[in-house]
Amino acid sequence: MIPRKVAGNIANVATVAHNRGGMTKRKAITLNSLQEMHARGEKIAVLTCYDALFAAVLDASGVDVLLVGDSLGNVLQGRPDTLSVSVEDMVYHTQCVARGNESAWIVADMPFGSYQESPELAFRNAARLMKAGAHMVKLEGGDWATGIVRFLVDRGIPVCAHIGLTPQSVHALGGYRVQGRDDAAVQRLLQQAEELAAAGAALLVLELVPAAVGREVTKRLPIPVIGIGAGAECSGQVLVLHDMLGLTRSKLPRFVKNFLANAGAIDEAVRHYVGAVKSGAFPDTTHSY
Repeated sequence: MIPRKVAGNIANVATVAHNRGGMTKRKAITLNSLQEMHARGEKIAVLTCYDALFAAVLDASGVDVLLVGDSLGNVLQGRPDTLSVSVEDMVYHTQCVARGNESAWIVADMPFGSYQESPELAFRNAARLMKAGAHMVKLEGGDWATGIVRFLVDRGIPVCAHIGLTPQSVHALGGYRVQGRDDAAVQRLLQQAEELAAAGAALLVLELVPAAVGREVTKRLPIPVIGIGAGAECSGQVLVLHDMLGLTRSKLPRFVKNFLANAGAIDEAVRHYVGAVKSGAFPDTTHSY
C-alpha cells in the first residue's frame, strides 16, 4: 500500500530541491570517482530515478548513481514488465533526470530491442541516450553481449553490464526467479561477469542471486559490482526508488527494505538508505538469499 505520509512529504521534497542551491555542493561524480570508491572499499549507493524533482532530491541526499531504469515501465506506466518501454521513453526520462541532477553519475537503461540486433543499432540508440544526458548506458545480457559492450566502449560510451535476473528476459527465465542456484549456473554467471569486464564494462549490476554468488562475483572482478538482491558483499547496492519508499501495489520483494517506514520525510529516507548502503548495514540476511 502507498503510505499516507507520502502526500505530505511531496512538499518537503520540493523544498529540498528548491533550497539545494544553499547547500554545500559536492564534487561531480565521474567514472574515475566510482573506480576510486571501489578501490578504497567505499560502497556505492544507487537508486533508480525518472524525473527532475527526484533527481535533485536524490543528488542532494548523497546518492552516488542515478539509474534511469526501464523499470519506469512498471512504476510509472503501470505495465506488468519492462518489455514495452521504448527508446523514446528512455530519452525523455533521461533528459528529465539530467535537468534535475548536478553531481550524481547518471546511467540510462537501454530498453528491450534497442541493442540486441547488432552493435551498430546499439551504438545509435546509446548515442541518443548519451545526448539526452546519460553518462553511461546499461544493457542486459551475458556472453552474447560482450561484442556489443566492446563496440560501444571502443567508441567512447561507458557501459554497465547486467546479469543474473535480467528483467528483459523474464519470459525466457520462467519469471522473476533467483538465479545461480546450482553449480553450473554459478559457473556460467562467473564466466559471463569476467567476459563482460574484459570486454570493457566499467560497472556490473548483479540481480537476484544468492549472497554467496554475489560475494564470489565481486571478489573476482576488477570493476564495481552493484547488487540488487545479491547480498551485502557487493561493491554497492541499487533499489527501485518507489520500492524503497514502500510505494507499491503488491508485496515488496524480499530484497527490498522500506526506508520511508521509519523516516519523517522522503529525503530523510533516502539519506538513511545511502547511510545503510555505505555502512554495509543494508542488505542484511533478511534481505538476501
